[in-house]
Amino acid sequence: MYPQSFQSHLQNTLGEIKDAGLFKSERFITSTQNSTVTLEGGREVINMCANNYLGLADHPRVVEAASKAARDWGFGMASVRFICGTQTLHRQLEEKITEYLGTEDTILYPSCFDANGGLFEVLLTAEDAVISDSLNHASIIDGVRLCKAKRFRYANNDMADLEAKLKEADEAGARFKLITTDGVFSMDGIICDLDKVHALADKYNAIVHFDDCHSTGFLGERGRGTHEHCGLFGKIDITTGTLGKALGGASGGYTSGKKEIIDLLRQRSRPYLFSNSVAPVIAAASLEVFNMLEESTEYADRVKENTKYFRENMASTGFTIAGKDHPISPVMLGDAALSQQFSEKLLDYGVYAIGFFYPVVPHNTARIRTQISAAHTREQLDEGIDAFIKAGKDLGVI
Repeated sequence: MYPQSFQSHLQNTLGEIKDAGLFKSERFITSTQNSTVTLEGGREVINMCANNYLGLADHPRVVEAASKAARDWGFGMASVRFICGTQTLHRQLEEKITEYLGTEDTILYPSCFDANGGLFEVLLTAEDAVISDSLNHASIIDGVRLCKAKRFRYANNDMADLEAKLKEADEAGARFKLITTDGVFSMDGIICDLDKVHALADKYNAIVHFDDCHSTGFLGERGRGTHEHCGLFGKIDITTGTLGKALGGASGGYTSGKKEIIDLLRQRSRPYLFSNSVAPVIAAASLEVFNMLEESTEYADRVKENTKYFRENMASTGFTIAGKDHPISPVMLGDAALSQQFSEKLLDYGVYAIGFFYPVVPHNTARIRTQISAAHTREQLDEGIDAFIKAGKDLGVI
């Protein structure tokens, strides 16, 4: 039975979202994911809002590795890992990620959302404490909610507040303390001061977890991620990450870190135990991506150069750009409805970029989150900057 009252309630809620100008409409793309995309109807536009940081989502080597894997290994496993869902491909990928990140072992998940969702309740009980950054990703927040540990929340990247919360956790009698943070805060382009987090963890005998979805492959001298960027390569406890952004842009996630942690996750982590294995084509293509990244830092170098160029040139336009030194370059607008109008204006000028607003970001902090790719040319970046200037003047923002 589908009560009419419930249907009316949902219809009214959707109507309110539309009336406020905040309804999220999906645009259909008829091309591969690249620095330009073709929209339904045939129009080609510059893509400035993808997580395709290294431009590898349609790279010929990655596509060929996936195609060959489909022929050699099949389409899917139709099973979870511990039953009959583990191919040698899966273990090869786990070992490759472990080597690349400088950890002891790695476990694959269908997504990083699942990796975060299956982490905390395995490691912590009501005797323990989680200390979480206030801007952590929703998957970390949901994962923390599933465990019974005491919860403490510290201001974003604020070491004084983190230390205060560590002291509170000790005063509350916590057996174990786990600090959890994003490596890069995805809405703001802020890189976590992970070295300072680790220093406080050492001082207060805490464990550190960081989600590095928006770093792996390009941040740090060799692209290993936030821990390399902060001088912590080979020294971390737990990291989670994705294969679905810089590393080919498909799907799949992982947890990597101390061996005992990974072993216990294989025994008790529910998203791992009750979800199908990562598809063979994704495992094989991801292995090829890591091979490419180990051969050269070409793609990481290019996205860094493009980021520097875009941020420096946008600085003179009158817009406020959040973050620093990261391809996530949010153009701050404040008003939610304005961010939607601005996104449509940008599309009129040939640029695909989406407005973000509450509840994705806090109230009154709406923005256009631009993301720079190694695939962008200087000409495309110049066209993007010009589109922002035109849209900003049309809407009275600058």
